[in-house]
Amino acid sequence: MERKEFRDLASPDDAREAIASLSLEGGIDRVPLEDARGRVLVARLDAELDVPGFDRASLDGYALRARDTFGADEADPARLAVVGEVHAGEEPAVELEEGQAVEISTGAVMPSGADAMVPVERTDRVEPRSTERASGETASAASDTDGDVLVRTSVAPGDNVMFAGADVAAGERALGPGTKITTRDIGLLSALGIDEVLVRAKPTVGIVSTGDELVRPGDDLESARGEIYDVNSYTIAAGVEDAGGEAVLYPHAGDEQDEMERILREAAAECDLVLSSGSTSASAVDVIYRVIEEQGDLLLHGVSVKPGKPMLVGRLADSAYVGLPGYPVSAMMVFRTFVAPAIREAAGVPEPTAATVEGRMARQERYGEGRVRLMPVGLVEDGDGEPLVYPVDKGSGATTSLAEADGVVEVGPETDYLEDGEPVTVQLFSPDVRPPTLLGVGEDDPTLNRLLDGLENPRYLSVGTRPGLRRLREGVPDVAVAAGPLEREVEAAELGRWSREWGVIVQAGNPHEVETLADLVDRDLRFVNRTSDSGLRASLEAALEDLAADSDASARDLRESIDGFDLGLRAHESPARKVIAGDADVGLGLAETADRLDLGFVSLGEQPVRVLANPDRTEKAGVRELAAALAERD
Repeated sequence: MERKEFRDLASPDDAREAIASLSLEGGIDRVPLEDARGRVLVARLDAELDVPGFDRASLDGYALRARDTFGADEADPARLAVVGEVHAGEEPAVELEEGQAVEISTGAVMPSGADAMVPVERTDRVEPRSTERASGETASAASDTDGDVLVRTSVAPGDNVMFAGADVAAGERALGPGTKITTRDIGLLSALGIDEVLVRAKPTVGIVSTGDELVRPGDDLESARGEIYDVNSYTIAAGVEDAGGEAVLYPHAGDEQDEMERILREAAAECDLVLSSGSTSASAVDVIYRVIEEQGDLLLHGVSVKPGKPMLVGRLADSAYVGLPGYPVSAMMVFRTFVAPAIREAAGVPEPTAATVEGRMARQERYGEGRVRLMPVGLVEDGDGEPLVYPVDKGSGATTSLAEADGVVEVGPETDYLEDGEPVTVQLFSPDVRPPTLLGVGEDDPTLNRLLDGLENPRYLSVGTRPGLRRLREGVPDVAVAAGPLEREVEAAELGRWSREWGVIVQAGNPHEVETLADLVDRDLRFVNRTSDSGLRASLEAALEDLAADSDASARDLRESIDGFDLGLRAHESPARKVIAGDADVGLGLAETADRLDLGFVSLGEQPVRVLANPDRTEKAGVRELAAALAERD
């Protein structure tokens, strides 16, 4: 099979134009009111009735004629005859005349003749007084009134009354086309008696992840075969939903062309847009671009952007098609930059509120590859509360580059490097992104993990002791956690420390009867180490130096005699997992890890773990919170 090569890469603007040329619109839906929130109106809605449809009381009290209260005050209240009452939901059965009032409930219909109402707290109810009839006879008025009310304030016409149409008048424009229906809009539509609305149909987006190595989360994973869990299907689907589309997940497509073509054609027949991830690079086994060339129309292959160079844009049957790279960071950067805006346009969803932060680079970052770079970055506040920006890209294949990032900095193709302290603009992943209260880096440790669980909003990057101290010297994090012997001093404030028992982890029952470090040197045991950046590795190497001093061999000879010494794993539990899987007889680790995983353990000593703070940030709230947690632990 001929290998596809990238020769003439399209510019990012060309990629946007190619996607814009595709039709993603999904038509019109008629949806019931209960399903309308978040949808986008197709046409203007006008009120067909007044809201409210009657004059109603705004408070509990008495409906009356305003002129009957003129001049009334606390010292000289107006006295009115109460001739009835009106409650919400009933039609008034009385018409007010001069000198009369009606007791009324909030929301009730104002009776005829009333043009104002007075709150109950500004009145006093009294017994009716005797009145002189026209015939000259004196009698009680109690027979045709409900007593009298003393009104201790004057009111003007319209006071405490919501007149018909005061909220929305019949014929008035209620909601315009393109309105994204919110909770308060639902209330307005309900008040207008509208039970269903015409909205833009969400663009349906079929998502197809390619690659024989992919396994759905929840299924069994065979790492020995190189299988990995499918990340892209779910992250891209979430991005589609956020952009206003409707995501449809399809079965994995392997790397065989006929099967890939079948699934892609099925998705194209059912969706407005098909997104695939993987099988877009210049590899002999990557065939997806051939499917598009043969069964559709390939508009573009390859964009001058990093990450994301092997992007595809085209048509397949009647559907638009975009091929995303396979690595999660690359896939999501391309989706966010190029595809999400097109989905929002088709769905009628406005671009999110501009969410940017101006900050300074926390350290120098070199680039110089001649392509636009979409650089995932994190944010941390310095001692003065100003934002610092640091790259978190671990490579396109690392999903945590996105989990640990707050946004992205777009670096132009002409930029060779960003200087320490250089101003940059961070495009946040969402408007509500906020920097962590504490940024820590350094050693992976179970005690530390428990301390972090009690903090408000920490972020911890497990990079190892040596890189953690290096980053602390560069001034990036708030704190660094270092384990084992320190190679050099670092200017920092120690917040606290603890000790942990370290040694080698073996299978339960210690079947190989490992007793000392010398057993690793003298016997044929498969060993798995930690990375050279780890504090555990530093303690192991120091122990080998001591062992060498008591023997005729050099420390280098001892290291070379241990089978697997150069195999270093990053996390503190990883060597133990190798022992459990049977891939190693012995692994470097902690007593706490062995105990938790029901494994054997051979102790080689105690190791100090220090929490060191950037001296300029000891008064930062998150640092003080961590210091307090350390003090409580002591």
